[in-house]
Parts: sequence; C-alpha cells; structure tokens
Amino acid sequence: MKGLRMVIGDGVDPPADGFEIGYLTPDGAQVRVPLTDAWSVRLESAPPARSFASYKGQRHFPGRWWTATEEGHVGYESWLERDHLMLLDFDPAIIGIASQPFWLFWSTEDRRKGRSHAPDYFARKADGSGVVVDCRPAERRKPRDLAAFEATRKACGLVGWEYRLVGAPDSIVTANVRWLGGYRHPRHSLPEIATALGDAFHSPRGLLAGAEAVGDPIAVLPVLFHLLWRQELVVDLSVPLHQAAIVSRTPLT
Repeated sequence: MKGLRMVIGDGVDPPADGFEIGYLTPDGAQVRVPLTDAWSVRLESAPPARSFASYKGQRHFPGRWWTATEEGHVGYESWLERDHLMLLDFDPAIIGIASQPFWLFWSTEDRRKGRSHAPDYFARKADGSGVVVDCRPAERRKPRDLAAFEATRKACGLVGWEYRLVGAPDSIVTANVRWLGGYRHPRHSLPEIATALGDAFHSPRGLLAGAEAVGDPIAVLPVLFHLLWRQELVVDLSVPLHQAAIVSRTPLT
C-alpha cells in the first residue's frame, strides 16, 4: 500500500460512500481513486496490488494457474484459492480474471482509523459486470475478517459488482473440473474430431461409447475432455466422471 498516489476528485473532499480503490496500472503506476470511479477500470487486466508471500515453513501453497480464459498465468496463495480460480476459469460467463488486483480502503465507524482489504480475485463477465471473490474456509473467518468481508460486500453493491465469500467447493465437482482442466489448453482443439464428437453426442450417450464411435479413444478422448471443459458438450459433474457418464450436446435435464 505504501506510496499509492492519491487521485480523488479535486483532492479535497473524501468520497461520499467512504470507499476508495488502490490499484496498479499496467506500467506499474500506483493509483488511488474513489470507489465510484473504479467501475470503469479494467481491474481484470491489472497486476496484483500486493505481493504473494513465499517462505520456508509457510502453511499455504502459493503458485500460478495457467488459465484458458486469460491464456496466461494467474496467481493463487493457497490450494483453496487455486480451486476457485480453476472454477472461475471453467465458467463460460467469465472473460477475464485477475488475482488481488486492488486494495479496498475505508474508515471504521468512528472514522478515526482506516482499514484496507485486498480481495483474492476480480473477474469480468461477458455482460461487462464484475465479480469479486474472497476465499476463506468457514472455520477460519475471524470477527475482524468478517468485518472486512462485509465492508467489501457493501462496496461491491454500490458499484454493481457481485461479491462471493467462498469456502471449500464441492469435492466431486472440483475433482471433475480438475480432470477436465488437464485438457483446457487449445492444443486439444482439433476441429475435425470435435465436429465428429458433436455428431456422436447429438443424442445423449455414454462418454466412452461416443468416443469409440468417432475413432481411437486415445486420440479422441483428449478432444472430448476439451469440449467438456469448454462446455460445448455437457456432462453431470455432480457425480464422479466415468466411462459410462452420459454426455450430450445440450444441457441434461
């Protein structure tokens, strides 16, 4: 946060809603603006506003996930964050994702002490709306943290962003999406096989049976999994993925 440049209207009065946003521009300039000025900022393209800690003996496992959405790496600070980053990447409504791209600043009720919070992710939807995500297991949400999350929720509501405070995702869905994520790279997009798979699954049928109808499963399955990742073909992810899972070209009812 140190050194964030103040750019607040005329530089005299505090913002009416009590919230400010601090972020970095692509060239590294530090900017701080009223929340109401932040709705038009491309936060999904902003670099991280804070650095990720990495040290011997730390309890969390930071890293970077290659996202198909960004066609590049996005950072995470824990496996929980990684799983939710993966689920954002899997969501076809999401067109941009950034890790911790801004600080939210606000004053406490007595206005004598300022607070700040850097949400874990900002995602942009295809309709232009924003999604702000905080990842924290329910059992690790301390009162001070809950106050920050509630302030973030309020701030998001003021600018029309969706706010999500998330814990551990469904384990079966996560395992299935993680498997499909292994085939998220465009190298698995082979148009000829993809077209044949679309025809094979015009009517719902078993996963392996449909693949075998197209050709050698060793060559066909990676393309099938890629289409399932892109959700051009669909399967019920609430149950473990298996060779007889019913795949369809349209959502299953």
